[in-house]
Parts: sequence; structure tokens; C-alpha cells
Amino acid sequence: MTCTRRQLLIQSGAALAALPMLAPAALAAEAARRFEPQVGPWRTFELTLSVQVADPQGGVKLWLPLPDLETDYQRTLDQSWSGNAAEARLVADAARGTRMLYAAFPAGVKEPTLQLSSRVQTRSRAVDWAKPGRASEDPALLRACLAPTELLPTDGIVRQTAQRITRGAGSDVDKVRALYQWVLVNAHREPKVRGCGNGDIKTMLETGNLSGKCADLNALFVGMCRSVGVPARDVYGLRVAPSAFGYRELGANPASLKGAQHCRAEVFLRQYGWVAMDPADVLKVMRQETPEWIKDVQHPLAAPVAKGLFGGWEGNWVGYNTAHDLQLPGSAGKASLPFLMYPQGENASGRFDELAPDSFKYTISARELLA
Repeated sequence: MTCTRRQLLIQSGAALAALPMLAPAALAAEAARRFEPQVGPWRTFELTLSVQVADPQGGVKLWLPLPDLETDYQRTLDQSWSGNAAEARLVADAARGTRMLYAAFPAGVKEPTLQLSSRVQTRSRAVDWAKPGRASEDPALLRACLAPTELLPTDGIVRQTAQRITRGAGSDVDKVRALYQWVLVNAHREPKVRGCGNGDIKTMLETGNLSGKCADLNALFVGMCRSVGVPARDVYGLRVAPSAFGYRELGANPASLKGAQHCRAEVFLRQYGWVAMDPADVLKVMRQETPEWIKDVQHPLAAPVAKGLFGGWEGNWVGYNTAHDLQLPGSAGKASLPFLMYPQGENASGRFDELAPDSFKYTISARELLA
């Protein structure tokens, strides 16, 4: 008899419910033991992103991130949009090729409105460390994933720090493991940082303030990997469903995904290909899963996540893109974005603050489509 994913979730939930009454940390640790990341079945999500601009001020332009990854763990089925824009179309950043939805509203539109719907399939992934092979990849892509960006330099203090951490490492896997563990031990999540942070890793290392959110913490890991010759990249996206781990902080409420943006990381290892990583989520569990700040990565609550997210991801997340230093096509402003994970917009007064909900209103929701 074959169990469907839904049946497995129901059975797992019943099993957890039958456990003795445990403290939240113990219950989450038990859930983690039962739900380690592994290659799973495809799940289909319908994402809806709606934007309303309250103050047009002489015309509005919008740029919305959209799922733009075609991989062995994610594929896009379709995209559609509606609203009262005079023009709406897919555009791409000239340097990176990252696609986004662009819309322009003339000055006479009092309440610019745009809605983007995406149907995406995603699944959990995990590397089998016991089965090394020989992976190939486009050399140009690997060079790009070794290159510095505006906020991810690969020289100076970044390289010096990474070289010190990886001294004696005999392989790229050893280098990545050393850097991953160093970030877990030395960095920490800071809930007061706006949004997902900005990923200015040089400043983090120079000041010794290794706090931040996912775009800071995973960028630190990615930048140091690049600096010692291991291709790596941030993957910017959105949590879309609760976590099967049982961890509150690793999931999201699909009815309201505003603030559910999250970037993950990948490294390219010649014996395994692109491998999933997420030290930032380990640090999030350590800081926010319980009222007590967990500072020991070997804590029963943190250890399963630290193990599982070194080489694995859960498929309750959708990736948008992997681009840094983007230019918004058609924008009057010349400043680049460190990454595209939030809706962007501008009017005659300039670029909107994507983290100011009172002036730039948007909603995001997801619905899982069950077969």
C-alpha cells in the first residue's frame, strides 16, 4: 500500500499528538527527528501577490518578484496578472537576466492596483553524502558564483577570515562544513533588523557585529565560500506553508505571507552538484523558537536543524531568483538593489520603501493545490 503525502502528514500528526505531554522544545526536537529533509513528492502552490499604491504622485511604476527558478526542486507552471496598469509585462535585469513583472500607471490612475498569480511546484531536497559522483555545470555560471558583488566582496577581511576558518580543510566539503559551523557558532539572528537585512558582510566582519537576518547571515556564509574558491549563491524566496519539522519559525501561515520572505543558500560541490544550505534558519530557531535564546548549537532543539539544513531544504518554500546588484528596468533611479525579494515601486518622488506598509501596501498568500 502506498501512502500519499497528505496521508503521511495526517499519520505523523497523529503520532505526535499521541506523544506524552512534552515541553515545546522537546516536542519540536521530536518532530525534527521524524521529519528530516529528504527528496519528497512534488507539491503545487498557487501564490497571489497584490499591490495597492495609496499615493500615486504623478504616476507609478511597480516591479514584482516572481518565481524564476527551473531546477530539480522547483518548476513554474504558469504566471498571470491583472490590474489597472496601462502597461504590464515581464522584463529582465540586463546584467543578471532575472525576470520580474513590470507595470506602469499614468498620472490619472488614482489607486494603482496590480495582482500577480503564480502556480509553482516545489519539493524537499537533500544530498546523499554517502553517494559522491561527478557533477557538471556551466563554467560561466560557476565563475559568476565565485565573483564579488557590491555587498559580498571576496578579498580583504572576507577572504582572510574564511582562510583562517578553513585552514587545514582537505576538500571543498570540508571547507563548506567549517564555514557553516563557524557561522552557527559566531553569528546570531537579530529580530530587530528590518526586513531580511541587506547582506553587507564586509561591515559585519570589520565591526565584529555578526548579527542580522537571513540576507545577512546566509550572505556571510556565501561570501566566505566564494572567497576560498567554492561557488556559492543566495537564493531569494518566500515561505509558503507550515513546516513539517514541527518548528514554528521554519514555516509560515499561507493565508498571510507578508514578512515570510526568506533567502536560502547553495554551494556547488564537484562530487555532488548544487547542495542546499541554510545556516540562517538554524540561527533563527536558536534565537526565536523558544522564549529562551539558545546559544549552543548542540542543544536538542537546534542540533537536528543544524544537521538537516547542511545539505537539505524543506519544500515549503518557493525561490524567486539568485541575483545580486539588480537594476530595475525602466526605473528613474540609478541605484541598484542588493537583491529582489520584496515588491518594488516608485512615483514622481522616488523609490518606495518596500518595508513601509503604511505607504506601500501589498498582500501575499498561498494555496496548496492537492491532487
